[in-house]
Amino acid sequence: MDDKTRGPVLHVSLPEGQPVLRMVPKSSDTNHAGDIFGGWIMSQVDIAGTIPAIRRAHGRVATVAVNSFVFKQPVLVGDLVSFYADIIRIGRTSITVAVAVYAQRGVREGREEICIKVTEAELTYVAIDDNRCPRVVPQP
Repeated sequence: MDDKTRGPVLHVSLPEGQPVLRMVPKSSDTNHAGDIFGGWIMSQVDIAGTIPAIRRAHGRVATVAVNSFVFKQPVLVGDLVSFYADIIRIGRTSITVAVAVYAQRGVREGREEICIKVTEAELTYVAIDDNRCPRVVPQP
């Protein structure tokens, strides 16, 4: 399959380790074209990014920036979507996380399963206290 606006679909393997989040989107998550709505993916990416940020901050964080967000391929109804998140930078009060999203498809149709990278994003979170004010990220 080739998407003229996005280029050839490259089949890949899932990264090593466990995803921080795994979801199966449903038909109610689609846009007018029948693909999974980009806003749904963005929401899940934000949730996935908060998981390592919360762990590293030892508490509450808030999203302060979406530094980059690239939709590489569409996500389809029934895909098994895996979100991998890694901290790439720690500031005094902020934590920047890279999130890579993969879709596994084909199993439910009885075809050979394929895996493709569908989205890449980088988000910055700030550690916050009970008053929603920035706080210092604890040292490891």
